[in-house]
Amino acid sequence: MLSRPLHVLNEGSAFLLELCALAALAWWGYRTGENTAVSLLLAVTAPGVAAVAWGLFAAPKARIHVPLAGVLTVKALVFGAAAAALYAIGHHMLAVIFAAVALLNTTVATLDRRALMHQGR
Repeated sequence: MLSRPLHVLNEGSAFLLELCALAALAWWGYRTGENTAVSLLLAVTAPGVAAVAWGLFAAPKARIHVPLAGVLTVKALVFGAAAAALYAIGHHMLAVIFAAVALLNTTVATLDRRALMHQGR
């Protein structure tokens, strides 16, 4: 189980990663469109879909409660899409770094939550 300061730091980092994922998807959308209208549509729609999925299933106060595997699946899809988006627009190293940090953060958060659940038993 993480100490309180490390727990807060990891949770804050998770929120920043979520924002970065949305930004990466918007950036990809804007760079991918064939014209301004399509670019803007993709720049709004891609992060919008990710935000809705996150809010429904993966957020701490998700509207639909799913088992941990479902939460982790949504996180993997959103973070994976963001890393793929960065890679697709030519930021290969940034994509790898983002994916690694997101994986580490999610792993630490998951292990911390499990430790808290076992402690509460």
